[in-house]
Amino acid sequence: MTESARNVLFVVLDTVRKDHLTPYGYGEPTTPVLDAFAEEAVVYEEAVAPAPWTLPVHASMFTGRYPSEHGASQERPYLEESTGTLAEAMSAAGYRTACYSSNAWITPYTRLTVGFDAQDNFFEVMPGDLLSGTLADLWQRVNDSDQLRAVANRLVELGNDIHEYFAGADSADSKTPDVVDRAIEFTDGEEGWFAFLNLMDAHLPVYPPEEYREQFAPGVDPDTVCQNSKEYNSGARDVTETEFTDIRGLYDAEIRHMDAQLQRLFDHLKTTDQWEETLVVVCADHGELHGEHGLYGHEFGIYDPLVNVPLLVKAPTLDPGRNEDTVELQDLYHTVLDFADVPAVEGGREPESTRSLLSVDYRDFADADYGFVEYHRPVVELKQLETKANEAGIDLSTDSRFYSRMRAARRPDAKYIRNERIADEAYRLDRDPGETENLAGGDDEQLAAVETRLREFERDIGETWDDDDGPGEDVLEEMDETTKERLQDLGYVE
Repeated sequence: MTESARNVLFVVLDTVRKDHLTPYGYGEPTTPVLDAFAEEAVVYEEAVAPAPWTLPVHASMFTGRYPSEHGASQERPYLEESTGTLAEAMSAAGYRTACYSSNAWITPYTRLTVGFDAQDNFFEVMPGDLLSGTLADLWQRVNDSDQLRAVANRLVELGNDIHEYFAGADSADSKTPDVVDRAIEFTDGEEGWFAFLNLMDAHLPVYPPEEYREQFAPGVDPDTVCQNSKEYNSGARDVTETEFTDIRGLYDAEIRHMDAQLQRLFDHLKTTDQWEETLVVVCADHGELHGEHGLYGHEFGIYDPLVNVPLLVKAPTLDPGRNEDTVELQDLYHTVLDFADVPAVEGGREPESTRSLLSVDYRDFADADYGFVEYHRPVVELKQLETKANEAGIDLSTDSRFYSRMRAARRPDAKYIRNERIADEAYRLDRDPGETENLAGGDDEQLAAVETRLREFERDIGETWDDDDGPGEDVLEEMDETTKERLQDLGYVE
């Protein structure tokens, strides 16, 4: 640790849409704290998430790589042990590191927590011995095996069930105040710390505290609205626009709750004289759809409400203001290492000045105005969707977006989406920000340029799509006894 070491606070507001935050012009007072924060930060208008869901986005932010480069997706839901991470680099340089999260994907299972000395994560609600190396190894092994893939799907379904229980009415929002408490305690230690927080309140199911529910969704009972996006997306349940209005109100209430909790953390750093020299990053990993494009949640699409995310950054060397240039979330890896003057660890990507938001030559490379998004086959979400469809007697077509991989190249003015099993999509964002008019196959020169750049990106990352849909039906026959015992502990086999 050098004498010049400075602190880093990295906050992810999970599942939060940019257009529901007051610094981005939202008409409801969801984020007065972030509104004040924006006065001393850079507010990025065109930040692009590399995927529409947690695991690959966090893996990108922690490695500086695109999803196809780091490989963490629902098809292989973990980081390789050989991949060096941001937290490992900071820890190796002498920083104290901590990860406080209630997200089921940010755990030792997925190896996203590697390098964090202090941890408080989702699976602490489970018996302690379930975080053993044996189960972490099992997680990787079942995801590497076609025969065991269904087991991995069921493990994640269990995680969703647990999240729904702990987010339910009887224990609503019990985690975020604890996460902030832990972060405050952590920052009271010696200087030279890196704290990462993921706040999950806006993720379904939404059960905001009564104070904020009455402000943003008066009279709405969270138990009466659709809290399972798979029911809607599968066609098993209809959601009216009135119900979506209620859902948005609950969603706003959860955002206000997180904003209030950030006030406690920000105030603590100010009263302890740490605020001015601390790099503070606040972003979302992805957004949420509330019926747009016939979708609910953040699966099965890569539209802008999902991937054009909020990003606010405060640093001693950054002048406050608004930025309308393309920014990619994986650049935060380079930004943090640049700020801390820390090199990568073995297996990690060396920090690049053209990828650091703090550098005068940030994105000084060809085609810097492009951001790229990848959505690998959603095997876990698909299993849950199929379950809801089957229960309702609905047949899902395999030639649909539910079974499709997707990629997009995006500029502030134009976006091209390549879909695997359905028609491609192309939108002029400058005049159609809602992505309502698909211009794919037309003669728009800007869209043609974006499609060309997407093809070049696909060539550069060297990944091709195939139609291997995954596991066979019988997943238990080839299990060893240790695996069966662990699954018995989790309630999957008798």
